[in-house]
Amino acid sequence: MPFDIARTRAAYPALTEGFVHFDGAGGTQTAAGVIDAVADAMRAAVGNRSAANVPGRRSLELVAETRSAVADLLGADPAGVVLGPSATALTYTLARTLGATWRPGDEVVVSRLDHDANIRPWVQAAAAAGATVRWAEVDRHTGELPAAQYADLVGERTRLVAVTAGSNAIGTMPDVPAIAKIAHAVGALVHVDGVHSVPHGPTDLTSLGADVLVTSAYKWSGPHLAAMVADPARWAALHPAKLVPSSDAVPDRFEYGTPSFPLLAGVTAAVDHLAGLDPDAVGDRRARLRAGLAAAQAHEEALLDQLLAGLAERPAVTVYGSPARRCPTVSFRVAGMSPAATQEALGAAGFCLSVGDYYAYEYFQMMGLRDSGGAVRASIYHYNTADEVDRLLGELDALTGSPGRMAG
Repeated sequence: MPFDIARTRAAYPALTEGFVHFDGAGGTQTAAGVIDAVADAMRAAVGNRSAANVPGRRSLELVAETRSAVADLLGADPAGVVLGPSATALTYTLARTLGATWRPGDEVVVSRLDHDANIRPWVQAAAAAGATVRWAEVDRHTGELPAAQYADLVGERTRLVAVTAGSNAIGTMPDVPAIAKIAHAVGALVHVDGVHSVPHGPTDLTSLGADVLVTSAYKWSGPHLAAMVADPARWAALHPAKLVPSSDAVPDRFEYGTPSFPLLAGVTAAVDHLAGLDPDAVGDRRARLRAGLAAAQAHEEALLDQLLAGLAERPAVTVYGSPARRCPTVSFRVAGMSPAATQEALGAAGFCLSVGDYYAYEYFQMMGLRDSGGAVRASIYHYNTADEVDRLLGELDALTGSPGRMAG
């Protein structure tokens, strides 16, 4: 049955303000159930984790429930879910931990497509260890990250391959399983940035071939927290720097300080929200998540096709990249206008879009666009509508003074 967009939008209180949000890649609006869960957790008595009293047990339960929810979202083991404040912070923790085991002559492979959070921690850890960094290049015209190049980049001294499952700049979805197969053939670890891919379709850690995957809840209707998942046995073999009295158990040893228990409640609620996107879905939460995200993905892909077709009919608009598989994200420029001026004009009309390099530093450097303002990003989420896409295209016509050609 068709995706129930009216039901979906009703779950987001912020949408009643009337702004058009094409900025999901920078952070989505928050679902009502998430807001309620956070508020309820803050109203209740909670304490430091302890089995000795009710407030302490509530904290233990909130952590356990969040690990279970994230595991269902990603097809992971709850015992392998590490929670933290952001994807960047978690990646730095892992990079420092792994980097301490690297030696001169070891190699790390990163890509020009990635968000800098999946580049710089590895580059800096490699520099500290005297390891070599090798770069996977992006096709300038298509925006693809060809998997075949990894056969030449990966060798017997490769310790880690870091790659995105979805570009936050131009949407490219690389063939991560093929890249992982090449990496695993030499015993290298594969770290996958799922921050932009997880919100836009079902995710399965094993199918991706990811040894470690990171995601951020605020990109899928939740609060500003993140999670990094792996097999618990993999975490058990790693020993991050930590405080002496803090737990040495897995996954706790990777989590610094006391967590925000109310926000953890919000993460669980966000997963439950995603599991309810298809009201007809049945089965356990994992099954309902797959069904709900698949339904949302089909809706988003239809909007993306509509947007790309409309932009192609507007000669004044240049779209960057044309990958075969992409998340519903487009970067573009309007002729005769700086990206910042385009963003400001669209913002005055009620449209929320991102501008700049969005931390996709290497991609925009490669394209020669970063020093001139980057680009404007339109990122679709499952609460967007066909009417909103049409309105955006109309506003672009108003900016350029030249209506796009009608298809056909």
